[in-house]
Amino acid sequence: MTFRLALSGLNAAQADLTVTANNIANTATAGFKGSRAEFAELFSVSPQGVSSNAIGNGVRVSNVAQQFTQGNIDFTDNSLDLALSGQGFFILNDGGALAYTRAGAFQVDSQGFIVNARQQRLQVYPPSTNGQFNTGALSDIQLVTSESAPSATTAVDVTLNLPANATPPTVAVFDPANVNSYNSATSLTTYDSLGAAHTATLYFTKTTNVNEWTTQLYVDGNAVGTPQTLEYDNTGALIDPAGGTITFPAYSPATGAADMNMTFDFGTSTQYGGSFNVNAITQDGFTTGRLIGIDIDSTGVVQARFTNGRSLALGQVALANFANPQGLQQLGDTNWAETFGSGQALRGQAGNSGFGLVQSGALESSNVDITEQLVNMITAQRNFQANAQMISTADAITQTIINIR
Repeated sequence: MTFRLALSGLNAAQADLTVTANNIANTATAGFKGSRAEFAELFSVSPQGVSSNAIGNGVRVSNVAQQFTQGNIDFTDNSLDLALSGQGFFILNDGGALAYTRAGAFQVDSQGFIVNARQQRLQVYPPSTNGQFNTGALSDIQLVTSESAPSATTAVDVTLNLPANATPPTVAVFDPANVNSYNSATSLTTYDSLGAAHTATLYFTKTTNVNEWTTQLYVDGNAVGTPQTLEYDNTGALIDPAGGTITFPAYSPATGAADMNMTFDFGTSTQYGGSFNVNAITQDGFTTGRLIGIDIDSTGVVQARFTNGRSLALGQVALANFANPQGLQQLGDTNWAETFGSGQALRGQAGNSGFGLVQSGALESSNVDITEQLVNMITAQRNFQANAQMISTADAITQTIINIR
């Protein structure tokens, strides 16, 4: 009986050492979650229950429980390295089956998909037409390799001040080549439907009427329409045209692009005392762009960044959580699978419904405390030695009984 009891203690101590050894071996494994050996005592149970003077039948390993505490966040130079600060798991597509991980070391494969070292594809919520994300579906995220399409300039906002004390130019006939035929000018870059850039210049001329100016648009040195009137009241605010917008005639670029139809908004322009001053000019067109980088914010939104200053949302990183994470099945390679014991995966978005935040350019390190594991190792070793000594003592007692004459 004593031999069996001590043997169960040896087996339990050996299991404890094995768990500790595995924890120590994975101290540097990103996303690894340490485990803890849990033990339970054994009793012989009869139909009448356990006797009040029962000694017990030893010990057994009742569970090896994973510890899903937060690991430290280590920053890297790779923007596709992702770490979770808080609850949740990244979702991976493993050949059609779903796997879950806290290890966010991702890269781009030959087809542009974001994958880990096992070629499992990161899952995201795809973009929807309303600018949000379809949280009811999962998809593989693939980086765009084509150029960002251009967009022609259609609207220009002009914020400037025309000097109230200005006088009409000395040359009555307007000529853009003669600076004496207008008071001031400013230029901006506009784009046609093919993404080609065109220089648009606005010329401003004070008329002989009080508080009245004209503006003339030239594109690539070609006049677009005729001079348009700008009229201000005695407080310097624009009163004509009503609403402040002027739509110039279409301009046909020589690039073969579609006609450029541009509307200029002068609603915020003023006529105050002082000098001619351009505060801001913005336009809504842009040229073609090449992919130059990927940005992932704390909510997991993946943005493709292009050389034309535009960005395109490719998806939002999908996260999953479980009612009982310790019930997940370990698959190796810091992957887990859903089981009946873990409960069904609850999907969500970073920063919502108890899910943690995504940190781009970082990895979550193992949550193993090496000092704690070394103490556990010493404790398990002592337990093993004590049980081995129990076997030695039981053997000596048995020898004594056998030698009785």
